[in-house]
Amino acid sequence: MNTYSRLFLSAGGITAFTSVAMGALGTHAIQNTISPAYLLIYQTAVQYHFYHALGLLALGVTAIFITDSRLLILSGVLMIAGILLFSGSLYVISLTGTNGLGLLTPFGGAALLGSWALYSAAVIRHPRQRNGILNPDKVSGD
Repeated sequence: MNTYSRLFLSAGGITAFTSVAMGALGTHAIQNTISPAYLLIYQTAVQYHFYHALGLLALGVTAIFITDSRLLILSGVLMIAGILLFSGSLYVISLTGTNGLGLLTPFGGAALLGSWALYSAAVIRHPRQRNGILNPDKVSGD
């Protein structure tokens, strides 16, 4: 396993853990303490947090087969940044009731979109398979 696959798999596991913890916190601790509108914002943060934890796990597995791809590495960096900016800002907004960090949310969303676009480009640019089997001579990425 290479450095980037280990990094993204670890980040995906940690991020999945924290998203489940935040979901449990929302269900058991704060559900009755914030308004329904803020609870909806909180639930959106948890959903996107978890979806992109799965995305980091997919990146980690993909990085095992597509090594040294700058597109794949940047995709992972953007996904982590997007989770922090998008879900992080929504968590703060819903828990504090202040909208000041709402300016960060679109940047987080753009980072998440960019990460998926780069992930797709990395996979598309990867050398073709031979007879349905990964060509071991062409495992590196771009």
